[in-house]
Amino acid sequence: MDQRDRSGRIPGFFLDFVRSEVSGSVVLLACTAFALALANSPWRSWYDDLAHTPLGVSWGSAAFTLSLQHWVNDLLMVLFFFVVGLEIKREVLVGELSSVEKATLPVAAALGGMVVPAALYTLLNAGGPGAPGWGVPMATDIAFALGILAMLGRRAPLGLKVFLTALAIADDLGAVLVIALFYTEQIAVVALLVAAALLGLLLLAARAGVRRPEVYVALGLGVWAAVLASGVHATVAGVLVALTVPVRARRDPAEFRATSAAALAELERGDLTRESMLGDDRQLACLEALHDAAGDMVPPGLALEHRLQPVQAWLVLPLFAFFNAGVNLAGGSTAPATVPLGIMLGLVVGKPLGIGLFSWLAVRSRRGRLPDGVSWIQLWGAGALAGVGFTMSLFISELAFADADLVAGAKLGILGASLTAGIVGWSLIRLAGRRA
Repeated sequence: MDQRDRSGRIPGFFLDFVRSEVSGSVVLLACTAFALALANSPWRSWYDDLAHTPLGVSWGSAAFTLSLQHWVNDLLMVLFFFVVGLEIKREVLVGELSSVEKATLPVAAALGGMVVPAALYTLLNAGGPGAPGWGVPMATDIAFALGILAMLGRRAPLGLKVFLTALAIADDLGAVLVIALFYTEQIAVVALLVAAALLGLLLLAARAGVRRPEVYVALGLGVWAAVLASGVHATVAGVLVALTVPVRARRDPAEFRATSAAALAELERGDLTRESMLGDDRQLACLEALHDAAGDMVPPGLALEHRLQPVQAWLVLPLFAFFNAGVNLAGGSTAPATVPLGIMLGLVVGKPLGIGLFSWLAVRSRRGRLPDGVSWIQLWGAGALAGVGFTMSLFISELAFADADLVAGAKLGILGASLTAGIVGWSLIRLAGRRA
């Protein structure tokens, strides 16, 4: 697979995406360290009280209240999943998952990277209290994985970054399906029907070319509330809403060129200055036509993705890490050791094993091929980096376990596994780069 365009240049949206994730991973790491420091300090009670501070609204005798941690997990993380949904839709329609030839290798790798870790975890926890956590070691944190690749500089070829990005997006899709299908206890059918109706209205508004953002915000919040009431985790609403956002331009390119050429030609006939347009209705009309034409040529999905990437990288994920990564490392948890061990086994061993094995099968069967300039050692290194589960793994652990000790044990396993997987992946890719 090759993410370069016909002129040999790398598309700007891909570079912007990588840069945003890498820069955000630094803030994410800092918030994680801060949360761990607070949870293991004399201020631990303040940290716990802050996370469980109730916040909500009331009307009459009714009230809707969630803890601060739950507002982050159930509302702010919807924005994270919304961006994930935009990435999935873009990749499926026009990106690295848009054809069978392109998608075979990353999808096969992602499938192996989900099945094998879950199986290894289940071997240690089947029938025990940790059994529901089989989904925890299936996830990949693309922010940290790409951040580690960036540290390697030229030793990590572009094809490897493209492969890991496509793999992680396919992995995210699998994680969303796991959350929706296996971590939902009870379903309220009426609420789901309301969510479906609101999604239909979103589609109609997009097709009709409605431009008022408040319409989409209101409908999107309605979908979130309906999904939350249905019993399906609210973050799934983010992906569902994202799938209604167009990822292609509203205007035909030929019409855009004609409109722009006519407007520019009209402007050339007069003396255009910063002041002239204020009193010349003809110039102002031409400029508005250019503005509208250019706006219609920018795909809404891509524009939203660019605008929201910094928000999720610099605000949503750091807040999530701050409220969820704080675990008392010395607090005598009664969780069975098989929970953290199973997670470490799944992420550190299962991820590279599953990704490497399923990738080899795809290449061997000639259904897929290695990215240009990528060796098998580098691919195994990328498989190891995919074991940095962190954000999504922490998120799934909160859904999988109701017992606080099991959650704490899972978090210990996630932190230890993510650190180990990052070191192993970095070492393998660096070694392969030296040999090259």
